[in-house]
Amino acid sequence: MKHDVAIAVYLVAMGALIIAVDVLFLRDHFWWRLGANIGIVAVFALGYLLFLRNVFR
Repeated sequence: MKHDVAIAVYLVAMGALIIAVDVLFLRDHFWWRLGANIGIVAVFALGYLLFLRNVFR
């Protein structure tokens, strides 16, 4: 149960960051926004794989 809550918080934080960057900085720039979103997801995935995979088990 603790594991599920931690994953949910991690995903909500990622979503909040994506939405904040989209709304605040890249509203009218589709390709920059797409690239930034892919980069944010990649950084969160890399952070999970390198640091948090063992913590969440």
